[in-house]
Amino acid sequence: MHQFLHPLTRSVTYTRWLHLLMPAAVVSVWLFISMDTPWVPMVLAAMVGLIPGMRLAEGIQAQLLLTPAERGAPDASISVAPSTSWSERWRTALWLEIRLLGAGLAGLATVTLSTTTVDLVRSAFGTAPSGPGFAVGLGTHWWAAVLAPAPVVMLFAVVVSCGEIITAAARWLLGPTPVQRLTALEERTEQLLERNRIARELHDSIGHALTVAVVQAGAARTAQDPDFTGRALAVIEETGRDALEDLERVLRVLRETDAPPGKRPSLTEADRLLDSARGSGAEVDAEVTGPLELVPGPVSREGYRILQESLTNVLRHSGAVPVRVRIRVADSRLELEVSNPLMGSPGAPGSGSGLRGIRERAALLGGRARTGPSDGEWTVHASLPLHGIG
Repeated sequence: MHQFLHPLTRSVTYTRWLHLLMPAAVVSVWLFISMDTPWVPMVLAAMVGLIPGMRLAEGIQAQLLLTPAERGAPDASISVAPSTSWSERWRTALWLEIRLLGAGLAGLATVTLSTTTVDLVRSAFGTAPSGPGFAVGLGTHWWAAVLAPAPVVMLFAVVVSCGEIITAAARWLLGPTPVQRLTALEERTEQLLERNRIARELHDSIGHALTVAVVQAGAARTAQDPDFTGRALAVIEETGRDALEDLERVLRVLRETDAPPGKRPSLTEADRLLDSARGSGAEVDAEVTGPLELVPGPVSREGYRILQESLTNVLRHSGAVPVRVRIRVADSRLELEVSNPLMGSPGAPGSGSGLRGIRERAALLGGRARTGPSDGEWTVHASLPLHGIG
């Protein structure tokens, strides 16, 4: 019993019924003009269905009334787009034909069953039925009142079942094509990748700034030297300003979906990372071989983030220790290595979101990254392909 009554409590049941009855109003106007040509609306519907914009209009209406829960969803079962091929135009034309037939049947059922209920009630009260319902010729009988609810129950069953049928037809004929489904899937994948990239950007940039600030503040408190404290505050200020710029750029991308991501730092700006590490007390031995300005943008930007996370890892876990940085551009690859003495493990290989982010960045570019202890040192080594840059 509950399974039968539950659909009657859902608003979508009645919006679907409204969707079915709407074309009946147009057909009724035409039949009032000409009863001898009932086929004209069917021909006109087929012709109108070939107009590209008609698929868009029908899709919007179907989403609103048939599947309101999916309205605006990127993976909606009914597409909202104009026809882009003759296949979609013919499917729209067929949809309009089915919709007109459904309107005729829904209107007939509504009028006939409703009238039958009224006639049965009138018969029970002594008035012979005379309407277009099924009770015509029944006469007057008291027991007609017992049968009066039956047409109402039948009408509710017709309302629910016809709503399900027309929704299934809409999903079949107005649903996205395989190409549209693939495009939507690709867009969704791009969005997820972009969100993952933004998360890595925030982790690397803000994490680096906070690490430098903590190290500098701790060193200044311990040193109790006004000159050193002044230099430490300057480093904290500069690092914090860079982090704020990165944060503002990321927030701008999040606020404005179609906005360009703006200028992201690249390896040509690696000096500011090295200076920041030196300002935190680390002895940085850096060596750059090859033309960094010729490294493709994506590789250079990801290389910058890998270097940033590597230096942050050193400062966070080992403190002010000697750091060896080697950046080499040759043989169509970018080789980046950061090593420091192993002062207690800065994180086991494969643990931590920072180390995982380094490997993910390298993998996305078709390269590889290795992180872990080697010969008494903690080493991060990334090898990224340059795709033809020699």
